[in-house]
Amino acid sequence: MLKLKTILVVLGAFLTVATACTPETLATRIPVATVDVATTVIAGVTQLPATWTPLPDLNPEVTPALTMPPPPSSTPLPTATAVPATATPQPIATDTAVPTDTPLPPTNTPLPATATNTPNPASPTPLPPPTNTPPPVYSGNLLPNGSFEEGHYNMSGIAELQIPNGWLFEWDEGPTGFGENHVYFRPETRVLPSASLPPAEHPLFIYNGQYTVKVFKGYGPISFRLMTDVYLEPGTYTLEVNIFPDLYVDYVNNQKVWAGDPYSGEVRFIVTGASTDWFLPQFGMRNTFTHTFTVQQAGAVRVGFGMRGRYGILNNGWFMDDWSLRRVEG
Repeated sequence: MLKLKTILVVLGAFLTVATACTPETLATRIPVATVDVATTVIAGVTQLPATWTPLPDLNPEVTPALTMPPPPSSTPLPTATAVPATATPQPIATDTAVPTDTPLPPTNTPLPATATNTPNPASPTPLPPPTNTPPPVYSGNLLPNGSFEEGHYNMSGIAELQIPNGWLFEWDEGPTGFGENHVYFRPETRVLPSASLPPAEHPLFIYNGQYTVKVFKGYGPISFRLMTDVYLEPGTYTLEVNIFPDLYVDYVNNQKVWAGDPYSGEVRFIVTGASTDWFLPQFGMRNTFTHTFTVQQAGAVRVGFGMRGRYGILNNGWFMDDWSLRRVEG
């Protein structure tokens, strides 16, 4: 009787515990690893964390008559398949003989001759060595006062016409032929020492010594010639002049605005009363020009250089220095 009573007490305690401990309560009492519940997207599919279903708490010491029936949703585990007593032998691969290397044919067969390695049966005729023409040899400067360092005079007593000693000066007055009512005016000339120029302008206008010649006119067309007479023996001569066409139409921010029309300034050589055609210099820079001519008979020859500015621009100015006339000796 006492034994049966003990069994009933045990059974009642079991039912009380089974009723009070739901799966959720048991799950909270069992320590588990903390897992991040955030979903993870894999290949566009949202993966949720797996859920956990607790198994029933069965007591193996309770008799079979008093055990709780399995839950109706339980699925019996599949029975194990018996393994055959003897294992089926697997075929063993036999070693396959490795083929032997086949010797390649020799690769030192000479290549056929090409255009680059075939000797030319007919050797080209060697070119003659180049002949070096020696540069001409010149005499000294034959111009009187060619660098304008030897003083000046006032032509016809006019203070505005300073002419270098040993030189002649001519100018044109009257219609220019380049427009109605356009006339040439007499220019002004100066033989300027370096002290009369800013130091920054010395290399622009002075090319030898300390003096330069300036011929100019503001707002007026000019045409003039600077010449000298030289006694020359028969032979070939080269006349060289250096000029700076100071032709500008405006002055902006302390900068000269050079004339845009290339025909604002023209130049030409003069020899024995004849002259070359007019040609165009570059404005705002030093220009060096040479002219070679031949004298057939000894005598005085007038040589020089002509310059003109056909328009009445802000400044028709011309600087000149370091002129020379040299005989070609060889």
